[in-house]
Amino acid sequence: MPTSTRPPRGQALAAGGRTLLRLALLALGNTLVVELFNHKAFTDGPGSFWTFLTGAPLAFAVDVLLVLASLIPGLFLRRRVFWYTLISTVWLAAGAVNGFILLNRMTPFTMADITVLNSGLDTLPNYLSKGAIVLLALGVAALAAGLVLLFWRGPRCPQPWGARWRPALASLVLCAAVLGGTWALAFRTDQLSTVFSNLAYAYEDYGFPYCFFQTWLNRGIRRPFNYGRTVMTNLGDKIEAARAEAPAEPLSDANVIFIQLESFIDPEEIRGLELSRDAVPNWHALKETSSSGVLTVPVVGAGTANTECEVLTGMSTRLFGPGEYPYETCLQDQTVESIAYLLQKQGCATHAIHNHAATFYNRDRVYPHLGFDDFIPLEYMPAAGTTPQNWAKDAVLEGQIRKALDATPDQPDFVFTVTVQDHGKYPDEPVLTDPAVTVTACPEEDRRWATEYYVNQLYETDAFIGRLVEDLEQREEKTVLVLYGDHQPALGLESGDMAGDSLFYTEYILWSNFGLEQRQEDLTSYQLSAYVLHRLGITDGILGAFHQFFREEPGYLSNLRRIQYDTLYGRRYLTGGQAPYAPTEIEMGVEPITVTDLYRSGEVWCIAGENFSPYCRVYADGEELETVYLSSALLCLKQDPGELRPADLEIRVVDQDGTRLSPEE
Repeated sequence: MPTSTRPPRGQALAAGGRTLLRLALLALGNTLVVELFNHKAFTDGPGSFWTFLTGAPLAFAVDVLLVLASLIPGLFLRRRVFWYTLISTVWLAAGAVNGFILLNRMTPFTMADITVLNSGLDTLPNYLSKGAIVLLALGVAALAAGLVLLFWRGPRCPQPWGARWRPALASLVLCAAVLGGTWALAFRTDQLSTVFSNLAYAYEDYGFPYCFFQTWLNRGIRRPFNYGRTVMTNLGDKIEAARAEAPAEPLSDANVIFIQLESFIDPEEIRGLELSRDAVPNWHALKETSSSGVLTVPVVGAGTANTECEVLTGMSTRLFGPGEYPYETCLQDQTVESIAYLLQKQGCATHAIHNHAATFYNRDRVYPHLGFDDFIPLEYMPAAGTTPQNWAKDAVLEGQIRKALDATPDQPDFVFTVTVQDHGKYPDEPVLTDPAVTVTACPEEDRRWATEYYVNQLYETDAFIGRLVEDLEQREEKTVLVLYGDHQPALGLESGDMAGDSLFYTEYILWSNFGLEQRQEDLTSYQLSAYVLHRLGITDGILGAFHQFFREEPGYLSNLRRIQYDTLYGRRYLTGGQAPYAPTEIEMGVEPITVTDLYRSGEVWCIAGENFSPYCRVYADGEELETVYLSSALLCLKQDPGELRPADLEIRVVDQDGTRLSPEE
């Protein structure tokens, strides 16, 4: 009889135990490094890391067990070493990315960031030098090559499947049992929670692995308590009754302009900061004569799209999964009530403007579901000046807003504009040769140059605001201008550094050129549009009227959750089971790009026309001709067009990634 090569049961268990112990130590090492990144220990010291480790040991244990659970499947495989190396690389890379992101925008790395990977890569040159990007690309390529080589030539487990699967399954079950028990105990002792009121603080309190998994698995809006036809019908009836009891005469002939100001706050809100001059004089002048107040926003240092989403839709993004961007999930394939749709109902043409890429946060795909007639992104603007950090300056927006207002002379306009100039990263060394504003006293000396850079960008944005207000004062059309900051800047500020003792406070201003009564009222960003519409006598919409009449009532937030769930994930009881709005056929650019002439000038061929941008490319018979942008009225070709006539040429707008924006294919 053949002799069995299977080791005795006791010896096999001991070997399995040693393997599991080695994996546990590997998981512990990975988690320690990831948490050092998560708590910025490499730049700010280990204080926060030790506080987490000693104050929430069960939360740290859950993080280790989650990493261990991702390593254990390797026990089933022959290429175990490859699996352990691959998974460890993923964890360490995610930890490093999280640390880099925290240093630059104050909010951690989430699953939502992976969904906007292309947008993130587009902005990488604003944070890293070209040399650093090249080194990073070479490092990634070398790592990928190493993993391929390890898979091909690396060691393999000699045990057959029959000898592998039992101890592997036992290890997986044991890990799951310990993870479940530790998880439950951590929740019982308040060392873990599923409520992330502040995403950055949650990552510090609960650790990266747990929080990252929450941003992956916890998406959308959970079904509210007591949601059903009767409850929602009664709520709808109450909204209609409140609207009927407060009849209003809508001011439907006024232009409404919203400007979301990137990272804009009043520097006077930073305690201990002293400047050589007022960095935002126009902002202060407007506050003296206009309605204004504190605006509570959902994000800090980044997450522009979520403040924007709240302002446009009246929805609270805090009710979605932690770190979720509705622009990346539910708003790409369904319409929702928005201020654009409500003003469209009043006869307004609706325009969106942003001096950054059209595809950033998928705005080109989301705006049709929010009711915009046209969208002017950076690709449809004349060449804009840029900051030392390579963001487009906001001065270019003045002409684009004017162009949107002039495009529809026979009807009022809603213009929603998003600025970008004040965006981080803010450099830690002096890069401005002759700054208009200098920092004379800074609460943290290591933030001096970053702060000085930031306030000088504010100074230029404030000048744009001043010029825009002067222009609007000259127009004969009634106009309302709403200015607000989307979030505080990524300057490493703490709540105690701010006069309002909160990192979630910005401000808003409501100005008009026809003497709208001045009021002072503090709002959340999801209440802002409803407030503005109410000031104009417009009470349309479900969420709009709900915010106008019920925000001081008991159960306000619970009913807000019910409305949002019903709109996006429920039975749509409030709208008769149907989506109340249809997507718009959005136009890119507010005026057509046209060719009027083709002529030779010296050694080059010139194309004359209108509304050209640096992203315009000339095509003839489907072939691209090498194009050089000279001005909004002139392009030139680097090759002889032969017998082509102006009518034979097609102008396409192509973004920096090669995506064709128009004409549509």
